[in-house]
Amino acid sequence: MARGDGRPVLNDARTIEMSDELDALVGQRVVLDTGSPTVYLGLLDTVTATGFWLSEADVHDCRDGHASPEVYILAAATDGITPNRKRVFVLRSAVMSVSRLSEVIADFTPTEGDTP
Repeated sequence: MARGDGRPVLNDARTIEMSDELDALVGQRVVLDTGSPTVYLGLLDTVTATGFWLSEADVHDCRDGHASPEVYILAAATDGITPNRKRVFVLRSAVMSVSRLSEVIADFTPTEGDTP
């Protein structure tokens, strides 16, 4: 069975509820936290059963620089996203949390050695 937009309707009530909450973020600039040094930032276009489509996305591996994921996200929240991908698909299994970029707390105090 599919919704009007072609996405599948999931049978697990918890999954449907979570999908509805994620659908509320469609059209927003979001942060996809992975629990790894890789951070995904961008405009959330679509949420599917298997993942997230972001456009005007920044895929950043924090091992390539000196900033922790938290500091990098804070810099994007303050200065804006610098896209390096037109679109990217991120597997749902890789994502630990999703939040609006506008809801990042700007008064985060970085630890010594962290620089944006």
